[in-house]
Amino acid sequence: MKLTCALALFATFAHGASHFNGLNYNPKRPDGTCPNVYQVQDDLKILRPYTNKLRIYSVKDCNQGEPVLRAIENTDWTVQLGLWVNKNDAVYEADKQELLRLTKFFDFKKQVSAVVVGSEAVYRQEQTAEQLAAKVREIKSELVKVGLGSIPVTTSETWPSYFQPLIDAVDFVNMHGFPFWEGVSIEKANAKMFEHIYNLQAAAKGKKVVVGETGWPSAGDNYEVAVANLENAQRYLQDFVCRATKENIEYYYFNSFDQSWASTNNASNVEGHWGIIKNDYVTPKFSEPIYSCSASSPSKPKL
Repeated sequence: MKLTCALALFATFAHGASHFNGLNYNPKRPDGTCPNVYQVQDDLKILRPYTNKLRIYSVKDCNQGEPVLRAIENTDWTVQLGLWVNKNDAVYEADKQELLRLTKFFDFKKQVSAVVVGSEAVYRQEQTAEQLAAKVREIKSELVKVGLGSIPVTTSETWPSYFQPLIDAVDFVNMHGFPFWEGVSIEKANAKMFEHIYNLQAAAKGKKVVVGETGWPSAGDNYEVAVANLENAQRYLQDFVCRATKENIEYYYFNSFDQSWASTNNASNVEGHWGIIKNDYVTPKFSEPIYSCSASSPSKPKL
C-alpha cells in the first residue's frame, strides 16, 4: 500500500480528543536513534487526534526534515521547519543547505507553515541578536530566490531574549515561555505566562506573537516553588490552552512525546517529562478530556 494511501487512514481528527493549535516534535526514537519515514508516520497516527501542525528544530540533525516532509506529503499536516543555530556557524550552514535541497522535492507552499532559524541561540549566548537577525534575513533572501518568499521566517527565543533586532527581522515573533523555570507556583503560572505574552505584543508593534514553546513537566525535581508533577502539568496545560484559545493566540505546545534521550544536565532533571504522550510514543499521559474550557476562563485584563 502506498504511503499516501496509508496516510488517508488518519486524514481527519479523531472525535473526543483534546485539540492543540500545534505541537513541538522531535522524531528521534525513544532510544535517541534517527527516524525513518514509517516511524514518523506511526508518530503522526498517535498525534493526529490532537493536532495537524508540528514544529521541528532541525532539518539536518538526523536528516529529519526529509522523513517528516515525506510523511506529511499530500495530507493537511503542516510543519514549521527549524534550522539549528549555535556558536558553530557550520551547523547553521548545513541546515540551510539541507533546507534549500528539500525545496526541490517537496511542496513547501502547501506543507511548510514557517521556517524557524534557531531556537534560544541568544538565550544560550551562542549568537548575538544582531548575528541571529542576519541569519533570518539570509533565509528570507534564499527563499525568495527559489520562489518561496511567501513562507514566513522567524526565530525562537525566550521572552527576555527577544531583542529589538530580532523583532525587526522576523515575520512574526516566536516566543518561548516557561513559568516553571522562573520558579513560579502553579497558581500564578498562567498569569505570569500571559504577562510575558502581552509585553512582547507591545514590543512587537503589530507583528503577530506566537508562543513557540510553553508547558509544564509532569515529573522530575522541583524548581524553587514550581512543582513538577502530573497534576500541575495538566493544570498548566488547561489554563494556558483555554486562555490562548479564548484570546486567539497561536501556540505550539511543548511537547509531543516524553523523551527518554533528552539531556538530564540541568537544574531540575525534568527534560524527559514535557510530553502529552509517554516515552513509549504510544500511551497518552493524560485522561480525556485533557482540558475543559469554560466561559469563566481568565482573559486579558481590560486597561
